[in-house]
Amino acid sequence: MDPLDMEIDNLEREGKRKPKPKECPAIVVDIDIDFNLKSIKDHPVYDEIGNMIPFEHLYRKQKTIVVFVRHFLCYVTRDYVTDWARVSQRALDDASTRLVLVGCAPYRHIRGFKQTTGFPYQVVCDPERTIYKGLGMIERLDAGWGSKHVKSSNLFGTVKTLWWGMKSLEYQGDLKQQGGQYILGPNSDVTWYHIDTKSHDHAPINLILAKAGVEQVNFEGDTGVMNF
Repeated sequence: MDPLDMEIDNLEREGKRKPKPKECPAIVVDIDIDFNLKSIKDHPVYDEIGNMIPFEHLYRKQKTIVVFVRHFLCYVTRDYVTDWARVSQRALDDASTRLVLVGCAPYRHIRGFKQTTGFPYQVVCDPERTIYKGLGMIERLDAGWGSKHVKSSNLFGTVKTLWWGMKSLEYQGDLKQQGGQYILGPNSDVTWYHIDTKSHDHAPINLILAKAGVEQVNFEGDTGVMNF
C-alpha cells in the first residue's frame, strides 16, 4: 500500500474509534536524556532559498524554541503551526527567546508552507532527517487523536491532506516521521523537550511557552485550545 494511502487508512480508523479521549497524553520530559547535541550541531539545515546553516547556529547565541514537525502536507502539522503563528514577536523579545520551526521536506516547499500557515518566523528543513534521528524523534505511521490545536476532523483533515498531495505531486517530508519540541541554547543548554509519539501528540503551545518563560497566547476566543 502507498504510504499516503496507509496514513489515510490509519486516520480513518482512528476517527471511528469510540470513545475519543479528550486529550493526548504527552511525553514531557524535564531534561533527563542522553542525546548529544555535539554529534549533530554541525549538521546542516536549509533555509527557504537553499542556504546551508549548521544546526547549532539556530540556538547557540540565545534560548530557542525549536519545533520539529511532520511532513508539510499533514493537516495536523498545518493546524498546529497556524496556532504557533499567533505567538508575538514582542513576547519572544521580552523573554530573549527565538522561535524556529524545522521540517523534513525539501527546502523548496518552505515558502509555500509559511504562506499557508501564516508562520512569520524562521523555518528550515532537515530533509535527510539526521537531526530528527539524533534527537530521538520517532518514525511511526500513527495519527492519534485529541490535540486541541487541531481544528480539522480526522475525516475532513484526511481529505485536505489528500487534496494538497494531489496538487503538490510529491511528498513534502517522510509520512512516518513524527516531530518534537525542544528548548535549546544558549550554547549547548537543553532546558526541556517533548517527543511526539503520534501526529496529535505535540505539546500544547502555552505549556512550551511557560517552560521557556515566554508570555502565553490568549486562546480564549478559540474554545478548542487549552489555556494554562
